[in-house]
Amino acid sequence: MRAITVDRQRWVDYLPGDCWPSSFAETGKVTRSDVFQVADQWRAGDVSSRVFTAAVLAWGYGMTGYGRWRAGRTLAADPDGTRLQSMLEPLRAETISGEALQSVYSAFLARPRLPWLGPAFFTKLIYFAGYRRGTGGIQPLILDKIVAGRLPADAGVRPRAWLWTSTEWTGYLKWAADQTTGEPDEVEMALFAGQPLS
Repeated sequence: MRAITVDRQRWVDYLPGDCWPSSFAETGKVTRSDVFQVADQWRAGDVSSRVFTAAVLAWGYGMTGYGRWRAGRTLAADPDGTRLQSMLEPLRAETISGEALQSVYSAFLARPRLPWLGPAFFTKLIYFAGYRRGTGGIQPLILDKIVAGRLPADAGVRPRAWLWTSTEWTGYLKWAADQTTGEPDEVEMALFAGQPLS
């Protein structure tokens, strides 16, 4: 998995003090596996939803200059993490149904939304919190403009949108699950990279 460059100190200096996961991005590189480790800690109750969110957003934004600012605004709008925790809580379960995934997606869309946390980033949160490797079937996946623009019409996602409905997202999850006998997130990664589906 490709590592994302993250300037750890700049993120630590910018975000509220209770938000950065210890030992995260110490090498300046972050992989999906690193973020999944923080997700495991969140599910175990060892880190807060704000810490988990900071890790996901740092991975998602990487070295993008405005990323820290946007992440800071998202976290400031939920200073005690209550909203994030409430929306993410169903993803602690060992088994997560398609209906539960759709409900979580809808909760992130509900107004008032957390600032700078649209589908391209909240699907990252849902993915890391809810993906269960090795179980097959429908799994939560990241949906952003790059992935949406590379999906075929039968996936049911509007390619030029940025605010997809929960029905579009879950349709994409079903489509991705049908494309592979392996892990559905391999489909998302191939789409993002512009690689053919195997």
